[in-house]
Amino acid sequence: MPKDTTIKSVLIIGSGPIVIGQACEFDYAGSQSARSLREEGIEVILINSNPATIMTDPTMADHVYLKPLTTKSIIEILKAHPQIDAVLPTMGGQTALNLCIEADEKGIWKDFGVKLIGVDINAINITEDREQFKNLLNKIGVPQAPAKTANSFLKGKEIEQEFGFPLVIRPSFTLGGTGAAIIYKKEDFDAALTYGLEASPIHEVLIDKALMGWKEYELELLRDSNDNVVIICTIENMDPMGIHTGDSITVAPAMTLSDTTFQKMRDMAILMMRSIGNFAGGCNVQFAVSPDNKEDIVAIEINPRVSRSSALASKATGYPIAKIATKLALGYNLDELQNQITKSTSALFEPTLDYVIVKIPRWNFDKFEGSDRTLGLQMKSVGEVMGIGRSFQEALHKATQSLEIKRNGLGADGKGYKNYEQIIEKLTFASWDRVFVIYDAIAMGIPLSRIHEITKIDMWFLKQYEELFHLEREISNYKVDTLPRELLLEAKQKGYGDRQIAHMMGCLESQVHKLREEQNIRRVYKLVDTCAAEFKAVTPYFYSTFEAEIEKADGTKYVHNESIVTDKKKVVVLGSGPNRIGQGIEFDYSCVHGVLAAKECGYETIMINCNPETVSTDFDTADKLYFEPVFWEHIYDIIQHEKPEGVIVQLGGQTALKLAEKLAKYGIKILGTSFDALDLAEDRGRFSDLLTELNIPFPKFGIAESAEEATKLADTLDFPLLVRPSYVLGGQGMKIVINKQELEEHVIDLLKSIPGNKLLLDHYLDGAIEAEADAICDADGNVYIIGIMEHIEPCGVHSGDSNATLPPFNLGEFVMQQIKDHTKKIAIALKTVGLINIQFAIKDDTVYIIEANPRASRTVPFIAKAYGEPYVNYATKVMLGHNKVTDFDFNPKLNGYAIKQPVFSFSKFPNVNKALGPEMKSTGESILFIDDLKDDQFYDLYSRRKMYLTK
Repeated sequence: MPKDTTIKSVLIIGSGPIVIGQACEFDYAGSQSARSLREEGIEVILINSNPATIMTDPTMADHVYLKPLTTKSIIEILKAHPQIDAVLPTMGGQTALNLCIEADEKGIWKDFGVKLIGVDINAINITEDREQFKNLLNKIGVPQAPAKTANSFLKGKEIEQEFGFPLVIRPSFTLGGTGAAIIYKKEDFDAALTYGLEASPIHEVLIDKALMGWKEYELELLRDSNDNVVIICTIENMDPMGIHTGDSITVAPAMTLSDTTFQKMRDMAILMMRSIGNFAGGCNVQFAVSPDNKEDIVAIEINPRVSRSSALASKATGYPIAKIATKLALGYNLDELQNQITKSTSALFEPTLDYVIVKIPRWNFDKFEGSDRTLGLQMKSVGEVMGIGRSFQEALHKATQSLEIKRNGLGADGKGYKNYEQIIEKLTFASWDRVFVIYDAIAMGIPLSRIHEITKIDMWFLKQYEELFHLEREISNYKVDTLPRELLLEAKQKGYGDRQIAHMMGCLESQVHKLREEQNIRRVYKLVDTCAAEFKAVTPYFYSTFEAEIEKADGTKYVHNESIVTDKKKVVVLGSGPNRIGQGIEFDYSCVHGVLAAKECGYETIMINCNPETVSTDFDTADKLYFEPVFWEHIYDIIQHEKPEGVIVQLGGQTALKLAEKLAKYGIKILGTSFDALDLAEDRGRFSDLLTELNIPFPKFGIAESAEEATKLADTLDFPLLVRPSYVLGGQGMKIVINKQELEEHVIDLLKSIPGNKLLLDHYLDGAIEAEADAICDADGNVYIIGIMEHIEPCGVHSGDSNATLPPFNLGEFVMQQIKDHTKKIAIALKTVGLINIQFAIKDDTVYIIEANPRASRTVPFIAKAYGEPYVNYATKVMLGHNKVTDFDFNPKLNGYAIKQPVFSFSKFPNVNKALGPEMKSTGESILFIDDLKDDQFYDLYSRRKMYLTK
């Protein structure tokens, strides 16, 4: 069936602020969907309250509404746009679906004559209402775990008596497993049941028999209105049942599934999708498989929407699920659409992978002191990374190198656990770092059978680990000048980094790199082409690997590299790696805008990033995408291969910035602000000397490297003191201390977790107002301040956790002038070329400098959305030397005030102290527009500004 021509205008509902359980994968889906609709000439109206994402950029839709996700906002939009024909709610995660159902129940869609596309309400209700879903599976003959629904405490107790333990409690209609729990013993049941009933918006839970230790699989499907169904990707969870899929290490394609069971699973998934309603779009189905030879299959759940895994599946296969699902929602059939990668085959095909994908989640437990770090049914990760390799081992290593947790891969970096009890404990109670602990257990000599017995991880995966360890042991017998070429090649093919190989042989990383060069062991780049090279791909989306040389008939040797280097002038943009607290999706927004601006300036753009959830890693954002770890060795090899004019580091947050020193050392040009200026801003001593020279005030401070030095300093600085390590992200390890005992405890604690780090002690300006400014500066010293924000909370709450108002609401002319003067002076003195963010503390009408960051900051997207100006585009053109600041016609438009409101995910950590301080804890943000300061919402925020302040 061709496109439904009656649809001329579509409303897309976004997913709101980033929270644990619903992150930027839905902004990726929404962005793809909006582009897909506009390709069809359809008007797109978008509602989403998240200012940090590319999805809410004015370029993404015809009308973008940065409004709260409520039915009140929906009614306002439908009144303003009576031309809206349809609503697409499947791109915004659970938030969008729940809002869509609420609007349907209130009759809003009917009142405005808006039809639902991409899913139908019945399908949502069947899949979300645990009782209806159970009945459906019985009807169609798909096996499921014994389960019953309870909508009261009494009913729950009856089911518990019938089933016995262990049990799983799953609330209906919740997000990221909120309220779900595995109960092993009677005394824990009552509290978990009460919590589950409260967590569900309809106060209903499903109680089922726990399938502990069963293997878990996910299938991503697409279906059109002609009932064609394709399975895009099969994902296997390395972790067995009992750990939320969002917290599991996952692998594609499935590794340990027999073909017979796979075919059965496919048939069940297709049957389930066809039986939940007559709709066209994407679907995610989860199954459990018994870990014995019988391989019994049990259906767990089905989500009739684009899911967290569909972003991963899209990046894993190169098949843009959200984009195609949107076309299907318009009425197209799969055979009428084109494969986006080959451009020569139809979309009615199932991708074939000639490589392996490994996804590893990224956690931030260090931000939630006292949190339960054990993994279970409630998702706790804040982001994820994906590694692509020719083997599971290579992909696993690349994923671990992408995590940015100071590990160089599995083992061989001297950071493994050596304590038997600790290793057993971490394996027994699934820990966030178990991906490394398995390796440590093997290194300690714990038998694979014992590791399998404890973790229930399939033996195939454990044997892959064991092979890696044997290789490490073998290489450790050699020195750099005696290592056989075949062993070095094998280590590289299995994903070991040069740093790890150097660690094994007790030499320098550079010596291993030199040996590789001499022995002609170089990375080659392969295409992600959806079809295992059966058809020619036109999309340059690459991953690296190592190949053994092939000898031709004439005796010449070669390796096959699919990344053809052009003679165009090129620029590399370094991405920001996995999302985490302190460095979220706002840097992806900056990277995407940077890439687009460089294209406008005539450059071939090259993106390097490893985050599967984002738009920057879409195969058609940059001219070339290298889906690789933002890890020195990988970046250096790509730069040597591509030979760009330079590298942009100031858009990818601290991740990219940390690589600036290496780039400068190796003579690679950094576009924009130089490494020396970046280092000057980070080096507190040098920066303070600069401020003294410029006659700009800053709080008294000192630098200490031990507890003894810190207590001596305290005598001259006066309490309270703000203590922090240098070169950290999101205020990690920052604390306000009020006496010598607290100071000593915190310093000892910090030096234990970050040995060898310098600690900064600042006199804390108690009761000061905090403000920040972002600006663009060019090489000629022209400075334009894009925005000045005042924080509602007092100084001492991390800027990422503060409500920030644009423009300021109670700073006098005298203070504002100081902020402007200081910003311009500092931007010029640091020789900034591009963006800079400066934070201030204001006390007794004096403006003190807290810190300066010569890079894109967390607040840049917020300011750009509030003022309706493409600031990153301008800043990138300045970095490239293509424009001066004076070339742009700045025209900010904002009536009233915009407030950046932090959003927290404390519900995942019930026992954690929710007080706010110098260390950032928010996972996302929303934007609130108010006409004036009499607004009730502003009054409410202002009255609570000191409530959560803590040291």
